[in-house]
Amino acid sequence: MRKLVLAAVAASAAFVATPSLAQDATTTDTSVATAPDGTRAFGIEPYVAVRGGWEEFQSDSVPGAPRADKLNGSLVEGLAGVNIPLGPVFVGAEGNVAKGISGDIDWQYGAAGRFGFRAGDSGLIYGKVGYQWVNFDKRVDTSRDFHDVTYGIGFEVGPKDIGLGGITSNSGIRLRGEVSSFGWTNSFRPTLGIVAHF
Repeated sequence: MRKLVLAAVAASAAFVATPSLAQDATTTDTSVATAPDGTRAFGIEPYVAVRGGWEEFQSDSVPGAPRADKLNGSLVEGLAGVNIPLGPVFVGAEGNVAKGISGDIDWQYGAAGRFGFRAGDSGLIYGKVGYQWVNFDKRVDTSRDFHDVTYGIGFEVGPKDIGLGGITSNSGIRLRGEVSSFGWTNSFRPTLGIVAHF
């Protein structure tokens, strides 16, 4: 009889506990970590960009270059990359290809890592380090590409108030400005362009 009572108690306990366990299993946490701008704090955000700029090289930094003047030129550049937001900061990587449209630069290509802070509703302030290859026009030895580490700083801004959203789950168009250098200080390269985030 004692065994029968214990079995009945165990069965009723299991019967009462099962709905509460099922309810716990289906309950989801609706709180999601957010960044200062209210967007999700973590995720992956790919982007593409088009920008234009100017680059001037120190003539002694390019072997075989004419010494009478500095190598320089305007260029147009395409970029593709990805940002990984980490709360109020972010990291990312990007690749670029640039074509000289006037002056001494023929082609450029490279890759870089970015890191920085999220600013305001949809802005970024960042630093970058990468590696760049440069091919000059016929005034310079074009049998090889010149290459070196690149360094840069920049910003992105896109007002959330007019639908140009934040970094995660709010795709949009942003303005991007950057200043970079080929080698530590072997060139000066300001650029400005438009970035489309997805």
